[in-house]
Amino acid sequence: MNDLLIRGGRAIDPASGLDALRDVLVRDGVIVAIGEHLDAGDAEILDASGAVVAPGFIDMHVHLREPGQTHKETIATGSAAAVAGGFTAVACMPNTEPALDSPALIAEVLRLARAAGLARVYPIAAVTRARAGNELAPYWRLHDAGAVAFSDDGFTVKNPRVLRQAALYARDVPGVFISHCEDDDLKGDAVMNESARSFELGLAGSPGLAEDVVVARDILIGGDTKKPFHIAHLSTAMSAELVRFGRARGIAVTCEVTPHHLLVGDDRFDGFRADAKVNPPLRVESDVAALRTAVRDGTIDVFATDHAPHTREEKAQLLAEAPVGFSGLETAVGAYAAALPDLPLARFVGLLSTNPARILGVPGGSLAVGAPADVTVFAERSWRVDASAFYSLGKNTPFDGATFARRAIATIVGGRIAMRDGIVATECVA
Repeated sequence: MNDLLIRGGRAIDPASGLDALRDVLVRDGVIVAIGEHLDAGDAEILDASGAVVAPGFIDMHVHLREPGQTHKETIATGSAAAVAGGFTAVACMPNTEPALDSPALIAEVLRLARAAGLARVYPIAAVTRARAGNELAPYWRLHDAGAVAFSDDGFTVKNPRVLRQAALYARDVPGVFISHCEDDDLKGDAVMNESARSFELGLAGSPGLAEDVVVARDILIGGDTKKPFHIAHLSTAMSAELVRFGRARGIAVTCEVTPHHLLVGDDRFDGFRADAKVNPPLRVESDVAALRTAVRDGTIDVFATDHAPHTREEKAQLLAEAPVGFSGLETAVGAYAAALPDLPLARFVGLLSTNPARILGVPGGSLAVGAPADVTVFAERSWRVDASAFYSLGKNTPFDGATFARRAIATIVGGRIAMRDGIVATECVA
């Protein structure tokens, strides 16, 4: 493996407090030096002048669809989308077919990720067998096979007794519980948020309460069992307030927010557009504003995309029949910057790198000497979203045609340049 010198960028590492113009020298997949005017020697040079050099971005909430739904996405195409968007690593949810509830399936995901040779892939295993909410999964065996967290994402564990038993059983197993918070009975047949807009359109809406009551329940179960909980795709002002409530009482709870919940409201349902159909649904402007405040005040720990690719044909169905979600890996850096243009860059990097690494307990999240050479280089560079050019098989996004002002320009995984200037290095094989 050739040495690599990342030259002249603004190195930002929230873990160490670094924010300065520095060169970063990489050797054998590890950061070996950070300083000014480092000697390149025989190293390959990546010019980062005018750009930010950050510890590699980690998306802790993606759906790679494999096994079972490879017409939507594969681990290879999802990994390509990840590095195209500036992510050196992703954590993939278990709502595959079959669900990731056995050590053999965890091992298969890791094998496919190694074969793809692009982003690092960290499997998240199911909380219950087949994500059915009844029988507990074998947590220690799943952890030993490589699972970094546990979730029934896509479903809520409906029975609180089952969830409490799971949290007690898994209390000493490394790996946070990631909660999909949505009360199906309150949601009903909703296709969007319950609001003045849903009444105008005559569409069934899901109230924010459907999320809030489960957020409250899961935080309290976390406090009772002492198992750390992470709230996925938080979307309401009240849910953010409930996270504050839990933390004030010493409960180990973290949370994430998606770019679409920070940037898009439920008015996107003009024309009954299925590209705006997502769970949790796009909320009203007051929720959007509250989430932005929660990012700024530190309530939100993580930026996560909830990358959920589908085929064009699936999304072209009637609104009631179209699946929820859309692709997010290749637009996230620009969308987050558009939602919060005043956010300090150190906070931006922490939400995308340092905090996900800490919560998942995975390598990365730092530019320290000796750390894995997983690096994201991004710049203030105007670009237009063209979903048809996505590396992801899923071409649906509410941001198609949007112009963003920030973009990842290089993604380095284990010392290898996996993406440069929007082009994924398909020869980059681990």
